[in-house]
Amino acid sequence: MQVFGPGTGLDCHVLILNRHYMAIRVTSAKRAFSLLYRHLAEVVHVEDGRYLSYDFESWCELSELKERFEPHQYDWVRTVRFSLAVPRIIRLTLYDRLPAKDVKLNRRNIFARDGNRCQYCGRKFPTSELSLDHVVPRSQNGRATWDNLVCCCLQCNVKKGGRTPVQAGMTLIALPAKPRRSPALTVQLSSHRYRSWKQFLDHAYWHVELK
Repeated sequence: MQVFGPGTGLDCHVLILNRHYMAIRVTSAKRAFSLLYRHLAEVVHVEDGRYLSYDFESWCELSELKERFEPHQYDWVRTVRFSLAVPRIIRLTLYDRLPAKDVKLNRRNIFARDGNRCQYCGRKFPTSELSLDHVVPRSQNGRATWDNLVCCCLQCNVKKGGRTPVQAGMTLIALPAKPRRSPALTVQLSSHRYRSWKQFLDHAYWHVELK
């Protein structure tokens, strides 16, 4: 299936569920359509508070109606013959492995958890102007853990140096802690576009990994 037109629809994210309706990852719209087209997945669509399932062919038919009557409610991609509404959620029909149970400790998730805000001066910065700071410095046996790593601007990082906040006369605006789920995914949930994901993301025992 070849897709044409501007990339806005293809840039959207789609939540993938396993066969048991447990969220396992987030993928691109392009990858989601590939899975649907090969009948490896089905759309899980929210309609009037109900979750309905559609295979690729029936989703194409529904897309035709949605484009006619509700075009502004969806993101779209174009094929040679027709337009397709981008689904928000798909379910793998044969995959039943459980999702990962832990949130990965990495730079992206720390920045997302702290909202790109320096945890000392409180100002927001682009990622390129931020660093990670060990609250208790490594020189004082501080470890790389969720409760010892914070987002920090370059100026505050230099000011703090190899000292603890108390030693440097600085104060954290919030105590760092391990999040229940992927902080990067929580950012997505703030968008009206992805509100239908919430029901599948309110369980503390699993974690969705963005890829």
